[in-house]
Amino acid sequence: MRASGKSILAKAIMTELLSIAGLSAGYGASLVLEDVDLALSKGESIAILGRNGVGKTTLLATIMGQTRVHAGKIRWQGNDLLKVHPASRAHVGLGWVPQERWIFPSLSVRENLTVVARAGPWTLERVESLFPRLRERRRHAGNHLSGGEQQMLAIGRALMLNPDLLLLDEPMEGLAPVVVAEIHRAIKGLVEEASLSVLLVEQKASLALSIADNAIVLDRGKIVHRTDSATLLANPQLLGRLIGPS
Repeated sequence: MRASGKSILAKAIMTELLSIAGLSAGYGASLVLEDVDLALSKGESIAILGRNGVGKTTLLATIMGQTRVHAGKIRWQGNDLLKVHPASRAHVGLGWVPQERWIFPSLSVRENLTVVARAGPWTLERVESLFPRLRERRRHAGNHLSGGEQQMLAIGRALMLNPDLLLLDEPMEGLAPVVVAEIHRAIKGLVEEASLSVLLVEQKASLALSIADNAIVLDRGKIVHRTDSATLLANPQLLGRLIGPS
């Protein structure tokens, strides 16, 4: 028996994690994002693409409460996220890996992971299985790691929060190719095998599109294109027009 339109709608609402409507935000009086609408369902992954300076990082920072919201709504699992203090957003199920990584430099790798741990499927052992280098360097201080190892640690620490949504801001930027391959494999596994919801900002579009189910393209703070990732990957001319060489 086919499901009725009403039951399909109820299921979509029930599985929706994040809903953004008419969002305008920025820093102080300066607007970076304008009238952004975005919805993400449980288990869905979205690549956020665009040239430098178009608002990709600002979108993630706004979800985490780090910017000034001028207009619009952000709802998280049906509740008003704007009412949740930024320091508490990790506790409602948001895991953020910013460009700066923000690991604790004087703590060991293991301490960095366990100090933020929350109960759930992501345990120390599982994170170390995802990134074996972290197991090898578990006693090393955060500031004694290479850039790639610090990025693995930042992702692992976010996973230790057992988030419902992982926000990744250019996790493969500036890393050696062998490390990029390892992190790419790990994030792809989170999406395909762990069914984790992900918002991924990545400058190299081909990497992001090979991971995420769907994609949006930002330009001057507005969403100018939405599609599934496979369609955009198959149309390099369109991709080039939207974001330039990748």
